[in-house]
Amino acid sequence: MTVRVVAMMLLVLVSGSLQGCFPVVAAGVGAGVMLAQDRRTRDAIIEDQKIEAMAVERIDKQLKSVMHVNVTSYDHNVLVSGEVPDDQTRMEIEKIVSAIEKVHVVYNELAVSSSSSLASRSNDGLITSNVKLRFVNDKRFNADHIKVVTENGTVYLMGLVKHEEADAASDVASTTKGVRRVVRLFEYLD
Repeated sequence: MTVRVVAMMLLVLVSGSLQGCFPVVAAGVGAGVMLAQDRRTRDAIIEDQKIEAMAVERIDKQLKSVMHVNVTSYDHNVLVSGEVPDDQTRMEIEKIVSAIEKVHVVYNELAVSSSSSLASRSNDGLITSNVKLRFVNDKRFNADHIKVVTENGTVYLMGLVKHEEADAASDVASTTKGVRRVVRLFEYLD
């Protein structure tokens, strides 16, 4: 194995375990390459990071209950996933995130249930890593154009892609071990 392949595998594994925190990893070595590959503008990438941080801060401040909530923003479209205690909390989180400036769409995928276990979250991180690794090996699309988030075995795909790329990415994700369902949250370029 070459050093490049080993480095890419480590990046994929680390990013999978951080899921919504991937921009933190990208800020280190290789950020210039990843930024150059991303179809979003530099400003959109920065705004997405701000949206995620603001959403988490506002949710924590306004709803002090114990729950597991992930916020992922891609080109101002926000995926909210995890578990909350009741439907009222689920709707309140959607309202909080929708009120953030520059948010276009909120995909509310919060489940009303008890918080997932550490084992379940670890499994989701492994699934994300496996999907990303398989994306890198697939030459029908650029893996850097697609963000992968896994919650309870459901893989959410976000990005700016062509329909052909979306189909290929969905095919790869759906045939990855442990994936129960694939949800496409893409913006299409064609």
